[in-house]
Amino acid sequence: MNIEQARFNMIEQQIRPWEVLDQDVLNLLSIVKREQFVPAAYADIAFADLEIPLPNGQHMLAPRVEARVLQELAVKKHESVLEIGAGSGYMAALLANRAQQVLTVEIDAELAEFARANFAKNGVLNAEVALGDGANGWPANAPYDVICVSGGLPVLPQQLLEQLKVGGRLAAFVGTAPVMEMQIITRIDDKQYRIASVFETYVEPLKNAVQPSRFKF
Repeated sequence: MNIEQARFNMIEQQIRPWEVLDQDVLNLLSIVKREQFVPAAYADIAFADLEIPLPNGQHMLAPRVEARVLQELAVKKHESVLEIGAGSGYMAALLANRAQQVLTVEIDAELAEFARANFAKNGVLNAEVALGDGANGWPANAPYDVICVSGGLPVLPQQLLEQLKVGGRLAAFVGTAPVMEMQIITRIDDKQYRIASVFETYVEPLKNAVQPSRFKF
């Protein structure tokens, strides 16, 4: 496989047509080597338009989804980022290239170690992995400029919103099967948030994600 040709095809045939037009984001996809973050067994499909399997039933998001989220969050060099759901560490590595510091929280110990190893192998120095349950955020280090939830949330917890700084942005896949909305939520002030729905997709919910109430009145 010609890796650089495959990477070029991913960017031009999958990502750019998905309204990812920010040249800095497109350049970043050439800098952060996706093939270095996938399990060895799936190296040949690192650039495919699909969710690559990870240990213990988890998946990497499709490349076009990751790129679109990255574009919409518009992370700046002075900002601190919380990611929930480290997976392979690839999304955190992308974020780290644009941010001052990234903390990514992973509930699965094997995946947390995989992400750490991938950071070390790829020289990602400004991202760290915390082992734990981030379904309600990670209040110990709050507030954050940016929060990126790399898993589905049937309900967006208020506790998570409150960990954003004023002016901060949160990206989350909100809703239930068969379709979720990728939303960008911006904190306007202490009590107000602006929600923008960007696209529809489906992403497996986070473990221990808050579930909608089943009570009917």
